[in-house]
Amino acid sequence: MRLYHGGACPVPQPLPQSPSANRTLDFGSGFYTTTSLDQARRWVSLRLRQGAYRTGAVSAYELDDAALSDSALQVKRFSGATEEWLDFVMANRRDRAFQHQWDIVTGPVANDNVYATINLFETGFLNKQATIAALRTYALVDQVLFHTAAALNRLLYLGTEEVQS
Repeated sequence: MRLYHGGACPVPQPLPQSPSANRTLDFGSGFYTTTSLDQARRWVSLRLRQGAYRTGAVSAYELDDAALSDSALQVKRFSGATEEWLDFVMANRRDRAFQHQWDIVTGPVANDNVYATINLFETGFLNKQATIAALRTYALVDQVLFHTAAALNRLLYLGTEEVQS
């Protein structure tokens, strides 16, 4: 499986990332990738336009599909915007102390459009079933989180391309 990571610079040897003091993420702390090269490029371009990055790069990796079924790794797969996925995302986003046991987590990205719907759920405007129904109307891009060093050891770095804003 080909995976991509968008950021400010090339990442030939990714490391597990600690949680940020001012940011909560869908699947918790770790190294985030996607199977969508376009999504990784869009992320970098957005961060360049926002002034968060002075340079931009998309690093590419190969992950042997067998890693996702290897009993040595704890892998959690979300097939879409399900109730279980929503509960997991909300736990990670609401509670900075939330910890999970997964080495790798795969599933949809809660991007800005999706998160607006999640905010409606969080504030009580939508119930869980209405939130899931609304989320299923979006074309959701995937993300693959590498939460541990054991998981990151399965990635083979292929190279990096520079991204312009």
